[in-house]
Amino acid sequence: MNRIPTAPLLLGLAGLIPFVWGAATYLNGGLQAWGAEHLGPRFVGPYVQLFYGSVILSFMSGVLWGFATKTSGSRAATGYALSVLPALWAFFMTGGGPVSAGMNLIFGFAGLLILDAAFSVWGLTPPWWMRLRSLLTVVVIACLSVGVFL
Repeated sequence: MNRIPTAPLLLGLAGLIPFVWGAATYLNGGLQAWGAEHLGPRFVGPYVQLFYGSVILSFMSGVLWGFATKTSGSRAATGYALSVLPALWAFFMTGGGPVSAGMNLIFGFAGLLILDAAFSVWGLTPPWWMRLRSLLTVVVIACLSVGVFL
């Protein structure tokens, strides 16, 4: 079994904080009020999730681009082309209100996991990559679902 190294695991889990915080403040009125008063209204509920989710999808385009640099020829060209999809998705699909944007982010993160799997099958990722990405994606989608479906 490919154990996830401690540093990537901790950094990945830390990256979940805005998603978990957004879901918690959506579900708990007192926590939302505290967060809005002390952090500002854009740092609670779905607002923090939508902004941060767009940033993370764009960031992951860069990660995939980095994986594409580990190969050459047509596979590299395919990798480079696929790597820009998450950022383009975030740019074009996260407008239109919080429910629509949240739903599109859910689709974006699900699609990102498919891209991660392709890069993994091509041998461009560390052996533990899909375990980490699967865990993070499940939590992100669950947190985004709070604002979309509740």
